[in-house]
Amino acid sequence: MIEVKGLVKDYGALRAVDGVSFTVRRGDILGFLGPNGAGKSTTMKVITGFLRPTAGCALVGGHDVTAEPVAVKRLVGYLPENAPAYPEMTVEEFLGFVAETRGFRTAAQKQPRLDRVIGLCHLGPVRRQSIETLSKGYKQRVGLAQALLHDPPVLVLDEPTDGLDPNQKHEVRNLIKQMAAEKTVILSTHILEEVEAICTRMIIISRGKVVVDDTPEGLRARHAGARLDEIFRTLTQTDQ
Repeated sequence: MIEVKGLVKDYGALRAVDGVSFTVRRGDILGFLGPNGAGKSTTMKVITGFLRPTAGCALVGGHDVTAEPVAVKRLVGYLPENAPAYPEMTVEEFLGFVAETRGFRTAAQKQPRLDRVIGLCHLGPVRRQSIETLSKGYKQRVGLAQALLHDPPVLVLDEPTDGLDPNQKHEVRNLIKQMAAEKTVILSTHILEEVEAICTRMIIISRGKVVVDDTPEGLRARHAGARLDEIFRTLTQTDQ
């Protein structure tokens, strides 16, 4: 579902992503890890069509993100870091607006989708509350709801449990695991226990390059059973 080939992204003289290549299949939950500034969010923005690559390519469902950006966006649900929303809108108004931009313009098309994601993301108690009055956790759940609204086959989630309390994190992790059988999921996280709990594969990126592409179990086996946090520090310590 996702193919990234020799991806390079430069910001002026800074090379943020340096020759990254990987594939993600349907049913995979790929944990994307790395220190701050390692190139994770930039890679995800290229995959979702928000940034153009300097070199290399990324394909989603066989569509090139540069040549066919609209086709890619139809296939992708994207939760960016610090997901933006219109603060004066209520939760239901904002999700309704997103539904209309996705092409669901009649009440019959729109309302079942709103009700579904509001239920999935446990937004019922705040559905008529303005977004600016919500806690950080609820705002994060609104961001997740808009990513799920059109039931996309690919989910790209940047820190999906950021700001959630332990119970909410557990709910979101279970939701991702339930959906993964029919979807392709990439999630960026700093929480290594999250990778162990839900990810079938993990990539560690350091200084814009992939240094690990393995399962959590495989990575521990190659490092004599060490904990993931110990392995992560060893592989990325030059970035600290």
